[in-house]
Amino acid sequence: MRHGEVHNPEGVLYGRLDGYHLSELGRRMADRVAEHLAPRDITYVVASPLERAQETAAPIAGTHDLELATDPRLIEAENVFQGKTFGVGDGALRRPANWKHLVNPFRPSWGEPYTEQAERMLAAVEAARDAARGHEAVCVSHQLPIWTLRSHLENRRLWHDPRKRECTLASLTRFTFEGDRLVSVGYSEPARDLVPAHLLAGAKPVKGESKAYGA
Repeated sequence: MRHGEVHNPEGVLYGRLDGYHLSELGRRMADRVAEHLAPRDITYVVASPLERAQETAAPIAGTHDLELATDPRLIEAENVFQGKTFGVGDGALRRPANWKHLVNPFRPSWGEPYTEQAERMLAAVEAARDAARGHEAVCVSHQLPIWTLRSHLENRRLWHDPRKRECTLASLTRFTFEGDRLVSVGYSEPARDLVPAHLLAGAKPVKGESKAYGA
């Protein structure tokens, strides 16, 4: 699961920074998904250590009377632009100081390599699978690592156009295993009606509105 909306009025790329909590809307998203998952056979809930992921996972763990676990491998991708505004129309691409970080979109040169994200996320998912063996687990993470893992498991290239990520706020990316073998990948948006239109998967960027691609 990707976390819910974050309170971020300045439009900062918050990355791994502390202190970014769910907004009131984000809490409603988390509650909606917890309600959606209530009938499921969930025996393990684990989240990234960042506040927004922990707060998203808490209602799910509570609904199933489970202790919330934390796995640092589910954390947001590292990004050199963390703490800065870096959205459509803000002029970031015209700043010479940023150019050195934009030379290689295939790695990418501005942050944690896609291959490393895929490896740590897969290890976290496999650990959750083992912890809930025979049942279901929920892992709460962040958009880019989730999309990178899905791309890896679906044998797609890891570099991509961020606007085309299918990983909306509070969405569920489902990995189904038979034993240790992955047999299917699915995707759903239980809180879609709560997500602002410009933040939905596939929405076109709007000047002045941050899509929070790496959030």
